[in-house]
Amino acid sequence: MDKGVSRNIVMGISGSIAAYKACTVMRRLITRGCEVRVVMTEASQRLVGPSTFRSLSGHPVTTSLWVPEHQAELVHIELAGWADVLAVVPATANIIGKFACGLADCILSTLWLAYDGAKLIAPAMNDRMWANAAVRRNIEELENGQGVHRVGPVAGRLASGKEGDAGRLAPVDKIAGEIYQLLS
Repeated sequence: MDKGVSRNIVMGISGSIAAYKACTVMRRLITRGCEVRVVMTEASQRLVGPSTFRSLSGHPVTTSLWVPEHQAELVHIELAGWADVLAVVPATANIIGKFACGLADCILSTLWLAYDGAKLIAPAMNDRMWANAAVRRNIEELENGQGVHRVGPVAGRLASGKEGDAGRLAPVDKIAGEIYQLLS
């Protein structure tokens, strides 16, 4: 990319055990010259702490819509204006459903509605959840109704230890590459 081209990425982290792989995706993007800010759902913070992403990105991590009064900023609006790409890695069935239905009850789903640029999701969940008709409808809405880019999921060993059909997070290099492509 040209030096003058913006490379601002907001990575949303939702509550899948695959959240730890988002650290590697973020590092791959930073190595390519991107600036990455992180937004985490409450559930994701039970799996990987915000301090991990803060240390790796060099930026504060947004974990709530509710900031101290002295800051008095609308963080989801500020991030929506800053980002060139919004990538959710991993995207759970829960957050996918919120995005598809236009729900805004957490920092990530609110940011999703406020952001009008390129969006990418990298789903990760149990293979039976991925095959569920409601999840399939939500994916259809995101891809065809809202123009969201999707990477994965892929078949392989799941968190339960089961070798499953699609459900596993796509390889981190594939995800980072797809996010980077959206910048051009």
